[in-house]
Amino acid sequence: MSLKRKQMLTRQKEYIEQKLKDRKAALSGKGIEPAKIDKDPIVKKLRADVKASTNRLKAIAASEKITEDMAKLKADRAAAALKEKEESKAEKTKKAAEPAKEKKPKAEKKPGPEKAAEGGKPPRPGEAPESGKVPHAAGAPHAGKPKAEKKAE
Repeated sequence: MSLKRKQMLTRQKEYIEQKLKDRKAALSGKGIEPAKIDKDPIVKKLRADVKASTNRLKAIAASEKITEDMAKLKADRAAAALKEKEESKAEKTKKAAEPAKEKKPKAEKKPGPEKAAEGGKPPRPGEAPESGKVPHAAGAPHAGKPKAEKKAE
């Protein structure tokens, strides 16, 4: 919450506490017993207002604490990420300074079965090559099910 809200609630609480004190003084000046003063409806209302203001101020304080903790956590994370980044750069420079190891040449791959001329894939064992299929041309209409014709009524 904003600082203005906190200040407003503090002033409001002080004002209500002053009214409560004045009300109690006025009732005790009339000679009313303290037990009956506590049961006075205006005194009860003023006490409730003080309690409500106190609870609101506590909520604001809790919110400020959470915000402060989150800001601290965010700063810690940013510092840790920066430190990690610097360490990784240092490691890269170390690796670049070390002499490069000689790499072994990789063994050549064995040539696989020759691919079929049209299909692009080698035939599977146990299957006959399909020579009767013709691939569709790009943009050609789909040769699936014909659309159902509408019945004329």
